[in-house]
Amino acid sequence: MRILIVGATGTIGKAIAEGLGSKHDLLLASHSKAPLAVDIASPQSIQALYRKAGRLDAVISAAGQARFKPFAQLTDDDYAFSLANKLMGQVNLVRYGMDALNDRGSFTLTSGVLATSPMVGSGVISLVNAGLEGFTRAAALEATRGIRVNIVSPPWVTETLKAYGMPLDGGLPASTVANTYIGLLDSKTTGQTVSP
Repeated sequence: MRILIVGATGTIGKAIAEGLGSKHDLLLASHSKAPLAVDIASPQSIQALYRKAGRLDAVISAAGQARFKPFAQLTDDDYAFSLANKLMGQVNLVRYGMDALNDRGSFTLTSGVLATSPMVGSGVISLVNAGLEGFTRAAALEATRGIRVNIVSPPWVTETLKAYGMPLDGGLPASTVANTYIGLLDSKTTGQTVSP
């Protein structure tokens, strides 16, 4: 399969690429460090990415930033940044990628546990993640040519918890999370939110 991984230099994206190894033709994209640079907050950048990538069998997005702050401290800019980046960035990967995907191809997006289990500071992230899960269900209903659209809702990743000096309870290693994305490539599942 020819697979585009967006967010390929992040913790989860890197683990997905490593898990897929040399079994597939991987195109690695990230904000600036991968062979294919893309700013998912920019529709023009996403369109340019698809022009460079050519025909694809699957697109996996492990990308998208959102601000983490207490509700009272969130500014208009924090909402705008998060909506443009993690939410619309991934929505636009599907919108602009439909024509690049071969028949029976698949999109796999990323939300996160904060969609259903919010915590103090997660107001805008919870909004974005829940919005992505709703979009996935709707987009799957209208996808043509057997194209599937799913979303992975990972828990906290162990490597991220370590980096932030947080307790490791409830975290999963990135390699375990990556297996969920990899499993969806050959699945017939569509319109689903899948938790590792």
